[in-house]
Amino acid sequence: MDNMVLNIGDKAPDFSLEGSDGKTHSLKDYLGKKVILYFYPRDNTPGCSREAESFRDAYKEISDLNTVILGVSRDTLTSHEKFINKYSLPFVLLSDKDEKVCNLYGVMKEKKLYGKVCYGIERSTFLIDENGILVDEFRKVKVPGHVDSVVEKLK
Repeated sequence: MDNMVLNIGDKAPDFSLEGSDGKTHSLKDYLGKKVILYFYPRDNTPGCSREAESFRDAYKEISDLNTVILGVSRDTLTSHEKFINKYSLPFVLLSDKDEKVCNLYGVMKEKKLYGKVCYGIERSTFLIDENGILVDEFRKVKVPGHVDSVVEKLK
């Protein structure tokens, strides 16, 4: 599967995905705001839960910077709903079951897990400005300190 090459300064690829709030979300809906588009492997796994909690804990500060947080994984909306309720997440999670958006952003990677090779989402975050331009990307994200780095970039 060929991943698109995204460069800083490019228009971020638009998409439409079902969200945990029952609405369809497109990137173009958020023109005029900055967007943190973060991709994570799975709901309710330790790293993904810590990352979601970090974004939750910084939510007010991020919102005050005219920024929306959108989390994307291949989980179902039902799974997203449980995840949101468990961790009181104040932002929308998008379901990308067929990996369309994951492929647009080039986050599907071969990963080794306990010696097995599997194909999944590489934890990645993209910062998109008010005009829909990709201004920064974080790939192979390590959760500790990540959200702080993102907030610093927003400022």
